Order: sequence, then structure tokens, then C-alpha cells
Amino acid sequence: MVVSRIYTVRDHKVMLDRDLAELYGVPTKALKQAVRRNAERFPDDFMFEMSKEELEHWRSQIVTSNPGDRMGLRYPPYCFTEHGVLMLSSVLSSAAAIAVNIQIIRAFAKIRELLANHKDLLLALEKLRGTVGHNSRDIKVIFKLLKRMQEEERDRALLARIPKKQPAIGFKRGK
Repeated sequence: MVVSRIYTVRDHKVMLDRDLAELYGVPTKALKQAVRRNAERFPDDFMFEMSKEELEHWRSQIVTSNPGDRMGLRYPPYCFTEHGVLMLSSVLSSAAAIAVNIQIIRAFAKIRELLANHKDLLLALEKLRGTVGHNSRDIKVIFKLLKRMQEEERDRALLARIPKKQPAIGFKRGK
């Protein structure tokens, strides 16, 4: 549930104010008001407001059935990075907010872990691609030799079935 609400904006994994408000069980207006009252706790790398252009681009990336649907957004939303979500727990200090924050931080950690694993896998594949490209000529030669050996073995098996000396056909004459 939480992972599906994490988006990429400005090359950052973020959660939108409306999604966080829903998870915390508070109105979006109340969440934004709490953030504005504590603006010094939310530097640009913790939270930023999506520009109108980014909002339009983001909406076009999310498929909706109604082209006129603004997805419940009248104003560009606040986008909270992982650190911003952590800071929200100090601003919204209810028991529900703390429990939700723990889930969200775990989701961000899981995403970071998956990205790290995929990065390692991509690097390994890149190394393998270079090796395979270099060795593909050798692999083709090996397959040709194996095919030739297989054909020679088949030919030997066919020759083994043919009798060495065939008996004469017809009647034998006495001496």
C-alpha cells in the first residue's frame, strides 16, 4: 500500500502530501499547515512543492479514465523525500503518525535495497556482456568442432553396420 504511493519527482523518491495526510488520518490542509508552521524543519532536500509544469507532466504519466480529472489536486502538492517523511513524525507526533512513519521508512529502505541489488546485477551483466562479446568467436569455433565430431561419430556408426565382406550371390560351383 505504501510503496504504491512513492513516486519519482526531480529524480527523488517522494510521497505526496495528500497520500501522507490520508495515511496519517488528517486532512491535507492540516498537514500542510503543520509543515508551514515548522518550515525550518523542512529544507529543500526534505520537502519541495511540485511546480505547475511538473504537476501537469506527472498527471500525464498517471493513466486516468477521465482526461479532465485533476486527481484530487487543485494545487501543486508538497513532495516529501524519505528525510521529510522522518521529519513529519516530529511535527505530527500522534501514535498513528509514528506507526505510519515506521511503515513508510521501511518501504523507502526496501526500495533502496532493491535498487542497490539491481545496480549490482546490472554491473555484473555489463561485465558479462563484454566477456561474452569477446569470447563469442571462440564459442562458435567450439560448437563447430562439436558438430563435426558428432557427424564423424554418426558416420562411424553407419560404417560399423555395413558388413566387411559380403557373401557371393548365387550358387556355389563345386571344385
